[in-house]
Amino acid sequence: MAQKINPLGFRLGVTQNERSHWFAQQRNYSKDLREDQKIRTCIENYVRTHIKSSSNYGGIARVEIRRKIDLIKVKIYIGFPNLLLIEGRGQGIEKLRNDVLNMLNSVDRKLHIAIEKVAKPYRKPNILAEYIALQLEKRVPFRKTMKKAIELAEREEVEGIQIQIAGRLDGKEIARVEWDRGGRVPLQTIRARIDYCYYPVKTIYGVLGIKIWILEE
Repeated sequence: MAQKINPLGFRLGVTQNERSHWFAQQRNYSKDLREDQKIRTCIENYVRTHIKSSSNYGGIARVEIRRKIDLIKVKIYIGFPNLLLIEGRGQGIEKLRNDVLNMLNSVDRKLHIAIEKVAKPYRKPNILAEYIALQLEKRVPFRKTMKKAIELAEREEVEGIQIQIAGRLDGKEIARVEWDRGGRVPLQTIRARIDYCYYPVKTIYGVLGIKIWILEE
């Protein structure tokens, strides 16, 4: 069953919570849903382009959005907040806020953005996926990259991790799927605290798909 349904949606309400918290009338639901996706994309693009590191990834674990009548609250869980370009006294956050409002084509709406640091960043699949994507873009062998990612996760004392990469690996003509695993990852159990992400990465050989499952304690 784990191959036929999103692992997060499969466990929603049991071990996983929603990333967006709001209610909307039926005629406004699709509009608010598209806005949430635009907000997340805008934040990810800003973090990737405004950092003080050659690693070129900001380590966003997740973005939670809460809506009220005239207010949107956004909380960014990030693994390495020091990489984010904060220009003294929160001016970086203010610039991000203005970018989001401009993207939404709305200057009258209230938007509040907060940043929270993730204590153990390599326990989060999104951060590991960004790390793997960066290595693949630099043409590091995928097997070496997966082994290193599993090692980073095991240092954070995760119970288990599984990584899958699909596409034209190492530039081969025929696409294939390769995976590696450390520890145990019971995907068939609803009560298992599985965190998951899918992350596409563009390489010179084409698009590779990265999937990561992490079993938390």
